[in-house]
Amino acid sequence: MEENDDSMQFLEDLNEYNESMNNAYLIITKRKTLDDIYLEVDSGTYKNFYLPFDPINDNGTDEGTLELLIDHFSISEEYEKCSELQKLKTQCSDKQTE
Repeated sequence: MEENDDSMQFLEDLNEYNESMNNAYLIITKRKTLDDIYLEVDSGTYKNFYLPFDPINDNGTDEGTLELLIDHFSISEEYEKCSELQKLKTQCSDKQTE
């Protein structure tokens, strides 16, 4: 019985991880804003909203977060997202070197 509980927890954790990657993509590419998310949480659209970064102190365009997202979407073979994130990473890197 415990093995089934562990399997279910793993699947829930994996789902939350995938949600956080998709949510980060939406925020970083400006398809959603924090205001959109707050309204959706208030309306009950989301029970929880996961992100791999703190949206209050960070916009998610740091090299580490972008690499994490590119790796994630590469594994899931979502290459259009990878390409878009790679372009954004290059733009952010160029701004930091100026």
